[in-house]
Amino acid sequence: MSDRIYRLYRYGNLLILRGVIGNNEKIKQVRLLLDTGSSYTVLRTSILTAISGEVSDRQERITTPQGMMTAPVIIAPWFSCLGQRVECFPIVAHDLPSGAFFDGLLGMDFLTRFDFDIIISLREGLVRYRQEE
Repeated sequence: MSDRIYRLYRYGNLLILRGVIGNNEKIKQVRLLLDTGSSYTVLRTSILTAISGEVSDRQERITTPQGMMTAPVIIAPWFSCLGQRVECFPIVAHDLPSGAFFDGLLGMDFLTRFDFDIIISLREGLVRYRQEE
């Protein structure tokens, strides 16, 4: 087994990771709330349209603090987090509340693509990603 370590930022009870989204010409680093309760990865609409610009016909129903809503899905040319890169990754576009200190949510649609264990050390402020070799 091999371990890779990634910095985890903790804000109260919230856990934030860094990710990257990009295309052939530009990349954008994003702050993501690690949210195992979210089915979908979500990013601010402005970030997604600046990188991709392509809104698919697909819509997803999501739960927000304001209740259920439908949000568009934008296909990111590529998305990377926890050392894993996914090409043509569908991400839900949703404008987070103003004052939010993160750009989106890292959801289960990304995490379940890979066979790894995530070990979170709150004391050390780390995410340890363990994968069988």
